[in-house]
Parts: sequence; structure tokens; C-alpha cells
Amino acid sequence: MEQLRPPQGFRYWPPHGIRIRTPRLELRLPDLALLDELAALAADGVHDPAQMPFSVPWTDVPPEERGRSAFQHLLGTIAEWRPERWTLGLAVTRDGKPVGLQDIGAEDFGVTREAGTGSWLGLAHQNQGIGTEMRAAVLHFAFERLGAHAMTSAAMSDNARSLAVSRKLGYVPDGVQVIAVRGQARTLRRLRLDRARWEAHRTVPVEVEGWTEECRALFGA
Repeated sequence: MEQLRPPQGFRYWPPHGIRIRTPRLELRLPDLALLDELAALAADGVHDPAQMPFSVPWTDVPPEERGRSAFQHLLGTIAEWRPERWTLGLAVTRDGKPVGLQDIGAEDFGVTREAGTGSWLGLAHQNQGIGTEMRAAVLHFAFERLGAHAMTSAAMSDNARSLAVSRKLGYVPDGVQVIAVRGQARTLRRLRLDRARWEAHRTVPVEVEGWTEECRALFGA
């Protein structure tokens, strides 16, 4: 277990000091400058407009509005944070530049020990294995630092790439749900990963810095 380190310069919001690193990527809560770059990435597009991979179609707006929405959403997760209900939105960077967003969130984590993930990648950074690597990073964080017992995810039934990432990392099917998106019925496939299957499928080296007792309390962990 990595030794807990005191936060450096993040007295009132220690999660800003968390750094999760893989061979190619770093995940961290963005400062305003990085958040602005991340919003620009969202504005440039994250999927084919003819498709909708998200249950909430937040990308169905003009580029400027899409970027602003991404910016505001992440700030909102910090403003609304409670140990009983939280979402950690991590900017994913490669060589110092943002490539996407990986989040992890939970309700009553201290009781359930379960959390879920969501993500998006800029169009220019897709089909390079980055999605798998950044999910592996946040899974390590969840199981090794938060002490999660299980993790969940979900993807549209036609989102082959997201489903492939989940299979590669060891998730198993956990049922389906029919939801309304763009006024049409869509099938959402739920997925679940317990600690034993995570251990059996881990292949990506991950390091975590900045995890402290102050962070643990904020996560209800």
C-alpha cells in the first residue's frame, strides 16, 4: 500500500492533489486552465453526430455550448460534492495535453462500497487503446484506494467499443434497461466488476499519488 502523503497546496479541496498515472496517461482533477482545454476538446466533438452513445444527450448542441456545458458540469460536481453522493471528474492527459474525461461516482459509498464510471474521448484520440488504459487507471484507484467491493458501468447495446473495453477489463453482464434517448427507445447494457475479476484481468501498471486521510473522509471511504 502506498504511503499516504499530505496534500500540497490543496488544504480545502485535497482531491485536487490526486494524481493517477499509467504508462501513457495522467488523470487528475483539472485546474481552470486545464478545464478550459478540456472543454475545447469537447467542443471539437467526441462522437459521430449521427450516433448517441450517452443516456443524456449532452452533445446535441452547437460546439460552443457543448464546451461550456462540459466546463460547467465538472465545476458543478465539486460544488455539489457530499461524502454520501459524489462524482470525481478526472481530466485524462497524454504528454500534458487533455485527451478526454474519466469520471467515477457513487451514492452512499461508505455503505455499498460500489461506484460507477463514465467517460468520453476527443475524436482525435479514439481507437488507440486510451479508453481501456484510463478505465484501468480509475479501477485501480477505486479498488486500491477507495476500497471498493465492486464497480459498475453501462453502455448502449450498439456501443461496441465501450462494451469491448469492459469485457477486456473483466466486467460481466448485469442486466439491461430500456431508456428514452432523442425520443427513441434504446437498450442500455449494465456491467459489473468485482474485486476478484479485477485482480484476474489487471494488465496496466498504475500509480496513485496525493491520496490522504482528508481525501478518504470526503469520499466516505
